[in-house]
Amino acid sequence: MDKNSGLSEDTIRQIASHYEAIIRLIGEDPGREGLAKTPMRAARALAYCTRGYRQDPDEIINGAIFTHEGSRMVIVRDIEFYSLCEHHILPFYGRMSVGYIPGGKTIGLSKLARLVDFYARRLQVQERLTARICSLLMDKLGAKGVMVVCEGEHLCMKMRGVGKQLSETFTTETAGVFDTDATLREEFLRAVTR
Repeated sequence: MDKNSGLSEDTIRQIASHYEAIIRLIGEDPGREGLAKTPMRAARALAYCTRGYRQDPDEIINGAIFTHEGSRMVIVRDIEFYSLCEHHILPFYGRMSVGYIPGGKTIGLSKLARLVDFYARRLQVQERLTARICSLLMDKLGAKGVMVVCEGEHLCMKMRGVGKQLSETFTTETAGVFDTDATLREEFLRAVTR
């Protein structure tokens, strides 16, 4: 079992064999010096970049939810993430800001970053990534409200297709009191805007 990806060596070898076939199909020689080890390297990279499928959010949280009587917003801004677009299997990456209003519990701050990775390390679309993090935090924390803002850059728009180098995509998701309280949404957005 590969400790970084959670996949067996046999599965990684199977993925590598498919990469070798793809290299051959696009007109390259997978046996030439620069490409001889590429199928295995690419298989390990793909396994690592999709490790979120083989993780458990409860193991990531690992009991790091604590009683908290406060009721003010907790925000972690600019959590970087890297993901793969499910439409083209090309990278997209960016920053995510997560805020919540405790409903009697808080979570260790590093766990927020790890939970972002949990969902980002899958074949994904930015809209779903943003929504799932919001939903997971509402569920696990019993928060009064959660708001997530995601800023992403998509290589499927930059290096192929429309080729728009300066494009960025923003997605937001709200739950609980953030759904109904515009003042809280504005407070969150002021805190995370540079």
